[in-house]
Amino acid sequence: MLRFLTAGESHGKALVVILEGVPAGLAIDFDAVTVQLRRRQGGYGRGRRMAIESDRAEALSGIRHGVTTGAPVALLLPNKDWDNWQRTMQVGAGQPADASGADRPAVTRPRPGHADLAGAVKYGHDDIRDVLERASARETAARVAAGAIARQLLQPIGIEIVSHVVSIGSVSLPDHLAITFDEARAIRDDSPLHCVDDAIERRMIAEIDRAREAGDTMGGSFEVLARHVPVGLGSYVQWDRKLDGRLAQAVMSIPAIKGVGIGRGPASAALPGSRLHDEIVPHAGQPRSSGLGVDRPTNNAGGLEGGVTNGEDLRVSGYMKPIATLMKPLRSVDLATMAESPATVERSDVCAVPAAAVVAEAMVALVLADAAIEKFGGDSLVEFVANWRASRDRTSARFNRK
Repeated sequence: MLRFLTAGESHGKALVVILEGVPAGLAIDFDAVTVQLRRRQGGYGRGRRMAIESDRAEALSGIRHGVTTGAPVALLLPNKDWDNWQRTMQVGAGQPADASGADRPAVTRPRPGHADLAGAVKYGHDDIRDVLERASARETAARVAAGAIARQLLQPIGIEIVSHVVSIGSVSLPDHLAITFDEARAIRDDSPLHCVDDAIERRMIAEIDRAREAGDTMGGSFEVLARHVPVGLGSYVQWDRKLDGRLAQAVMSIPAIKGVGIGRGPASAALPGSRLHDEIVPHAGQPRSSGLGVDRPTNNAGGLEGGVTNGEDLRVSGYMKPIATLMKPLRSVDLATMAESPATVERSDVCAVPAAAVVAEAMVALVLADAAIEKFGGDSLVEFVANWRASRDRTSARFNRK
């Protein structure tokens, strides 16, 4: 089993991630980890913090001479904004911030759409900063670092993962399933929103600009694609082993994600079965990487049937609400006085859909790596890859006999 935990706050000294279950013998490319962390900070509509942070992960344990040992991997991501916040974050720890005893006033005006109010009630906080610091999407940097390790574990068994932005506000690609893996991978690195269509991307940018001018925020949707996913990851025998459920939970756990779709997703409900289900036809042409001897003319199921991967490209969509911090704040209540008051304004983005897509890539990588370890096993990378090859070869031999 591959599992991970994160620790740290938005303005804390550092984020820490512990990743347990990585087989021994995996050479870690930390430059590749940095690339993923940098991708998370990009995208049109991001805020000022992205100019401050330049995340880079440091190994604390589980990696020796650049290679995993089989022990839990611990990574540290220092917070470069710490100097500006350490007095505020240390208040109450015997280190008063200044002569008045407070560097920044307590946060008492919850933001609609954020965890502020519910978190303050749940944990009994008077200062909502204790909620917003942990509930902040800054925590997703640790997920991306962990996901970068998972991606490197998946590479030897051929799995590749990409993403692209499908919509911003009311501007959307006409059909996300028409976008191929290669088209998504070919999006240039400096694309403002990582959309495959330049003309639609320009309309998306205009949508973000209008929101910024109005002191508002904008959400949207994205799709993560994974190819060369082995047949048989996940299971239909228990509800909590279905891979579509595991993927949905992982992507839904990303801050501001309010919906997840597999394949055609919510649009599946509007189609008759004759137009939705992917027919199975004999394979013709070069052998498939999965060894499976059949083809699908369509992939409306998004590579999953019954909670199990079926050899087609995995397609997972996420739907992100607008960010909860508005520069023209919504109405709220000051919990210190119970009087109506504008919601708190924190440094924030106008739109972070491209960044959410990168985080979703990481979460998909973590779920797929967990499912691959579950199916193929192995305490070392050599054993893990050998078991995968043996499974692929058995499948190929089975269909080649026919």
